[in-house]
Amino acid sequence: MSASRRLMKELEEICMCGIKNFPNIQVDETNLLTWQRLIVPDNPPYNKGAFRIKINFPAKYPFKPPTITFKTKIYHPNINEKGQVCLPVISAENWKPTIKTAQCHTPNIWEEAFELRLS
Repeated sequence: MSASRRLMKELEEICMCGIKNFPNIQVDETNLLTWQRLIVPDNPPYNKGAFRIKINFPAKYPFKPPTITFKTKIYHPNINEKGQVCLPVISAENWKPTIKTAQCHTPNIWEEAFELRLS
């Protein structure tokens, strides 16, 4: 399955979930390899901000992990100085092709990892 087909399928699953676990997502349908999202946390210390992230999927997705970059400046132990998310789950060594961008019936792993709960 090509990256675009897999991402289209994941996007459809997200939409079927009512987007409650993955709101504020923007996808250019001419380029499914790049997604953008606005995270608006409701827990301190990040609850006074809104953070734009960009998710870039490689052409070899799901066999290679996506890169997630905060476009809004943020200070967090899992985010480096370039805004790139540094988590074991999306590292090349730990990535598994079965991991999906969002899960319909479980909390979103990205917010759970950052402790950024959506309002």
